[in-house]
Amino acid sequence: MAQDQLKTAERTKVLVVEDEIIVARDICNMLQSLGYKAISVASSSEEAVKTAQKESPHIVLMDIMLKGKMNGVEAAGFIYTQLNIPVVYLTSYSDENTIQKAKKTEPFGYLLKPFEEHDLQTTIEIALYKFSMEKKLKRREKWLSTILKNIGDGVIATDKNGKVNFMNERGAEITGWKLDDAFNKNLREIYPIFSEKTDISLIIPVEKILEGKRTRIHHEVMLHSKSGAKVPIYQNVNPIQDEGGKTTGLVVTFSDITQRKKAEKQIKKSLENQREVIEGVAQAMAFTIETRDPYTAGHQRRVTTLAVRIAKEMKLEQDKIEGIRMASTLHDIGKIYIPAEILSKPGKISEVEHNMIKTHPKVGADILKSIEFPWPVSDIVRQHHERMDGSGYPDGLSGEEILIEARILAVADVIEAMASHRPYRAALSLEDALNEIRRNKGILYDEKAAEAAIKVCSEEDFHFS
Repeated sequence: MAQDQLKTAERTKVLVVEDEIIVARDICNMLQSLGYKAISVASSSEEAVKTAQKESPHIVLMDIMLKGKMNGVEAAGFIYTQLNIPVVYLTSYSDENTIQKAKKTEPFGYLLKPFEEHDLQTTIEIALYKFSMEKKLKRREKWLSTILKNIGDGVIATDKNGKVNFMNERGAEITGWKLDDAFNKNLREIYPIFSEKTDISLIIPVEKILEGKRTRIHHEVMLHSKSGAKVPIYQNVNPIQDEGGKTTGLVVTFSDITQRKKAEKQIKKSLENQREVIEGVAQAMAFTIETRDPYTAGHQRRVTTLAVRIAKEMKLEQDKIEGIRMASTLHDIGKIYIPAEILSKPGKISEVEHNMIKTHPKVGADILKSIEFPWPVSDIVRQHHERMDGSGYPDGLSGEEILIEARILAVADVIEAMASHRPYRAALSLEDALNEIRRNKGILYDEKAAEAAIKVCSEEDFHFS
């Protein structure tokens, strides 16, 4: 015997259950020769049970045919199930009836008398290994079972036919089904789901999943519980595969998102209220500017109308459109620092006065950057006089350095300004303004924004009010 095997055997305690004294003595001798420790010999089933309870052997060698109120099979069943000790049967009987009885107690080995020393050793080592693996498996199963029972998500597992063979307590709580009642039911019966928006019945494509086909799963759905309650849930559906990769069922994990939905509604309402307040403040600020510059009264509102229509024509995201709306409403806020006499001065202004007016994008951005908008309003306002070729101000940005919102605002601002009356000139026509955009699209103005503006301004329903 190898050295490591000998050390293992020396630590192994064996209980021998045999009613023939000579046979029992031979078995003990074999065990001693192999390095095992025969802690005791029992001659009856009752004695075997008592000794196993007292001595806690690592393994029991059990004769099937024993005298007493219980036979060896019954004693083995008790020792294994109640004391968690593995049993190897020793018997002279190999008839089918005996084997079937023995199988029911899940023995870890079966030796026919007489047997050789080598056979005994092999059987014991295999039995101990199997028992060790079984203990690990049971611990793992218990560990997984504890997790499944205590996690906050519902879990339902089915067999290959879509019949429920497992559901944890949380799953039972959400669906309203008792665990025993749900067993072997069709998944669709205990887990009816519907569209949140349309209340149309949805079906988990069990057959496709079991066949390994790709399929779309709706994650947020409405579950109709057994009691009739409608529960918003988030679900995931995945196939269960064996070691060979064959799909043997599927598992559904789902969580009740009622509280999350309520929180989302509250956040949405709060955000809407916040935006209303911001909108009100913005309108008040815009009105303040217009009262100081009567010649441009309504300019910011008209620019806002056009900029929003351009953004919609370009199919920008709604959130970006809202950012453009806010920035357009406030884009000239920086003019509050420019003397009113300069803003309303007729005729040509001086270079100094022009340079002062050119500070309004930066001043406006400085005013707005302290306000926590949900959009980059301050940056859009700062950049609305930048040009694609870098010839704009205040930072000389070019191309993609300029936010798309600012590029759209720039086009709308130029069109409205040219088509409106100013102290230093009469209003030009809308067509004159559009020709400016056509000549310089891709040079001064963003090409896509320019094309969208030309299309919008050419529509019958467009006009500056």
